[in-house]
Amino acid sequence: MGSVEEPAAAARVRWRGRTTLLIATAAVLGLVAGTCAGYLIQADREPTELPSLSQPSLPQAGGEGPQPLSAAQDRRVRTDGDLRKLLIERPSGARDTTSTEGVDGWVGLDMYADGYTKPTAAYSTLIDDEFRRAAVTAWQTGRTYSVVIRLVQYRQEDRLAARERVEGEQYGEAEYDTDSWAVPGTGDGMAYVRKQPENKAGYLPMYTAEAHAWRGDIAMQIFVNDSRPIAKAKIMDLAEQQMERL
Repeated sequence: MGSVEEPAAAARVRWRGRTTLLIATAAVLGLVAGTCAGYLIQADREPTELPSLSQPSLPQAGGEGPQPLSAAQDRRVRTDGDLRKLLIERPSGARDTTSTEGVDGWVGLDMYADGYTKPTAAYSTLIDDEFRRAAVTAWQTGRTYSVVIRLVQYRQEDRLAARERVEGEQYGEAEYDTDSWAVPGTGDGMAYVRKQPENKAGYLPMYTAEAHAWRGDIAMQIFVNDSRPIAKAKIMDLAEQQMERL
């Protein structure tokens, strides 16, 4: 009968030997003896006077504290107020079409989600993103030139949802043949002009341009439509004007 091999795990197990136990016991006894000797020495000494518990009074700084920021300087005051007041004003002579995009300049969560190709999925995503509110302005000049601008605000208790939303919109624009430019003063804000129009039976070909940027807890969205190609200057001017107000 062949010999049975010992499992590999057993070979790695080592019992502590008698010598180790003796050293450990001596160390414990030495520690106890040293502690007792220390108590005896302390008992023969005069008690040490404790320091006073009172502390010297510290002089207070003179002068007045810093003045609070004004409403114009405190961005949080502006963005927590009426968000509609931060939207740029429509040009003189343009027809106001805001009522077709929202109610009294506001876009509710349901209506905002309906603007996406998959409203149900968009609704769930906006809930996860901590959607707070959205303000809108829109106008039309002539028969086919129209502009829609939205400011979408998020609570941002867990993450920078405004930035993530803008990045998602910018990623989506990569699917199209566009010219694109960075929006000055926004860091990563971008404006896009699609080179080819959208064609739908029974309608004029429609050229589109968009701009997406964020600041703090607000994501900016601008959409421009026209039956003629849209110049870079138009979308860039709108984007710069709007971002200056945030």
